[in-house]
Amino acid sequence: MVQKAKILLVDDRPENLLALEAILSALDQTLVRASSGEEALKALLTDDFAVILLDVQMPGMDGFETAAHIKRRERTRDIPIIFLTAINHGPHHTFRGYAAGAVDYISKPFDPWVLRAKVSVFVELYMKNCQLREQAALLRLQLESGQGRGGAAAPQEPAGLLAELSARLAAVEEQAEALTKQLDESADAAAIATAAHLERKLTGLRRALDALEPGTGSGASPVPSPS
Repeated sequence: MVQKAKILLVDDRPENLLALEAILSALDQTLVRASSGEEALKALLTDDFAVILLDVQMPGMDGFETAAHIKRRERTRDIPIIFLTAINHGPHHTFRGYAAGAVDYISKPFDPWVLRAKVSVFVELYMKNCQLREQAALLRLQLESGQGRGGAAAPQEPAGLLAELSARLAAVEEQAEALTKQLDESADAAAIATAAHLERKLTGLRRALDALEPGTGSGASPVPSPS
């Protein structure tokens, strides 16, 4: 079972963090607070997050600088960042947010329904990626186990596991397809690109799984990495 996703909330004002928690509590995920850019970077050292909500204007390390540090780290560079700001200095300021690596840039006061919907998309994408990694890990484990045992009886057990893996992968593929259709309607370019990346990973895993079926070849096709 995939555990709850973690969402990082970064804002130097406690009342803003409280408001974000109230808005996102309906998603039933794990909400993690950070009151500064430094505190956010520390949290990212040990935990994996589905999405980061990052305030732009903070004392010390502001949101732009914090995002730059996040994008420079290999471990965290792919985590979606949504900038939240009460400042509106026009297109140039917005462009700076996207240039810093944000997938979205929302001005305060924002619509709670819109924010919750945007966050939920990235949470769902994160969950699908977790499922994909689990399927790939299970397949690798079985392949290594089968190669180690050898013998005449070995092909029977992998056959049953391959059928189970195929069924699980089919369920993830179906969910990913439904999510892609939903994103096509929303026209969120960043989310659509992320979903397309997930579908490519699913396609690679499906091809590797199909190659292991009896009668399709040597069974030695490499398993794609879901990273």
